[in-house]
Amino acid sequence: MKHTYFITGYPGFLASNLIRQLYEDYNARIEHMYLLVLPALKEKAEQELHLLRMQHQLPPIFTILPGDITKPNLSLDELTYERLKKSVTHVFHLAAIYDLAVPEDIAYQVNVIGTKNVNDWVQSLKRLIRYIYFSTAYVSGTREGKIYEHELNEGQSFRNHYEQTKFEAELLVDQIKTSVPTTIIRPGIVIGHSQTGETIKFDGLYFFLNLFERLSFLPAIPALSGGEAEGNFVPSDYVIRATSYLSIDSIGEGKTYHLTDPNPYKMRELYEILLYAYLGKTPKGKIPLPLVKASLKINPLRRGLRVETEALDYFSIRSSYDAAQATKDLEGSGIACPDFKETVEPIVSYYKKYKHDVTKHITIL
Repeated sequence: MKHTYFITGYPGFLASNLIRQLYEDYNARIEHMYLLVLPALKEKAEQELHLLRMQHQLPPIFTILPGDITKPNLSLDELTYERLKKSVTHVFHLAAIYDLAVPEDIAYQVNVIGTKNVNDWVQSLKRLIRYIYFSTAYVSGTREGKIYEHELNEGQSFRNHYEQTKFEAELLVDQIKTSVPTTIIRPGIVIGHSQTGETIKFDGLYFFLNLFERLSFLPAIPALSGGEAEGNFVPSDYVIRATSYLSIDSIGEGKTYHLTDPNPYKMRELYEILLYAYLGKTPKGKIPLPLVKASLKINPLRRGLRVETEALDYFSIRSSYDAAQATKDLEGSGIACPDFKETVEPIVSYYKKYKHDVTKHITIL
């Protein structure tokens, strides 16, 4: 049976890489791929899709569909809606607001209402084989200790609106799992490609590099106090390859996966690793984490350093993400998360090459 894929979140980094991976893995089985794109991004999506097809010699099996997950029926016209209802076999829902500093109303509209609309639409599909929802390991919020893949609603609180709305969205997906064949993917914090370092956005882990770049004139850079929490950063190619495999293979149906680092380093260790890789320095002395967070409340300083205050919250919550189900189901596939130290050189090299590219830096408010 030929497959027809429907993917939200294009032309985002993960969605762009996922369509390439899906084609590489399953080209003989793919009949068509539909890419839902916000109308305002249609021209950009067309340009990037054309470039992607030329670079990787992909056939004309793609259709860009202007639409909006925050609207009923995803704002698709009736003719398109009926055609998709009869043809789509796999839905990959990646569209979301990922910014840690996102305002609550925007996060709720896109992450929660958007997912509800996708859920409703998915349940109307006649040939659906799998619904793949892209969540995050951080639906665990401020829970500490071991976090398991089968856990979701444990009465946790949250550090930011991103976490809370992704949790609420996953609750909605969880509610339809009994009637819809579903796979839920929960990545850790995604960084660049493990071998090329390629990424489209310098956030998350890259806030460290932004900080080191701004402080590189200093003879010594202090460590941040604390930092005993695990830093769960995973390269994009691991997440994409694992998602492609677990989403299509029958082994993934009805399961939730932590695509996290099974052997993570602590945040203070990651800080030290990156500081040495970027500047050849080791930390000297310590500065209290609360003082740093207070300093970042000062708008000019926060913007100058290019560091979101919310990122420092991940220094203090001691959560450990169990990925036993993902590890077990990926056995024999050749897909495994590399050790962070193996990815440092390409990550840092890519950052150095593009650090002055303003399009790769997020706006710090």
